[in-house]
Amino acid sequence: MTELRIVSRPDIRAELARLRATGLNFHINRDGPYTRENGWRIDRYRQSLPPEPPGPPVSGGTWELARQLSQSYRFADPRIARAFYDPGEPLAGRTILLEIHFWGLRIYAGVRAGEVDDGVREEDGRPARVWAWNYRTLEGHFEKGQIDYEVWKWLDSGEVEFRIDAFSRPAWIDQPVVRLGLRLFGRRTQIRFARSACARMGDLTRAATRGGSPA
Repeated sequence: MTELRIVSRPDIRAELARLRATGLNFHINRDGPYTRENGWRIDRYRQSLPPEPPGPPVSGGTWELARQLSQSYRFADPRIARAFYDPGEPLAGRTILLEIHFWGLRIYAGVRAGEVDDGVREEDGRPARVWAWNYRTLEGHFEKGQIDYEVWKWLDSGEVEFRIDAFSRPAWIDQPVVRLGLRLFGRRTQIRFARSACARMGDLTRAATRGGSPA
């Protein structure tokens, strides 16, 4: 279940062990298609990153750095959200405990990483190298849905882009305080998280390309 804390954290290792035996709180195929007409919120965010020369990703360049930041969840502003996981687990199928800073409180909820993809895609006739992963909400999460994080490099121009695509809908929460807070401020926090993640990814990659190091 969604856990509410004010100061202390739960036992992270024990909570991750419990979540590994927990299933998703929605059905990947039966609950689709994931459209507004079917009651899902659809979100798409785009963030331009420092460009590279045209062609495949450059070793140590923006695309590789953004991929590393995405995989480790370092694009997330820790004042809004943190992710706890076993770094020894492969990313595909990894169980993650999210700590959401919300309404002056800490809310804990579980997600599980799904597919990881790395390959060339074509959009509007233009080829791009794309590295992508997603996670999906587990039973007890205050939402149902999936978030995809993608790093694109356009091979023809060298432009690099970070993308967040998501579909979600509220889930039932037993705790009245959490339920009220989510009803009043949950959507605002969701949008703030995505926008700040895009901005932070931009800041971190720009700092690195200028000779600094990611925070």
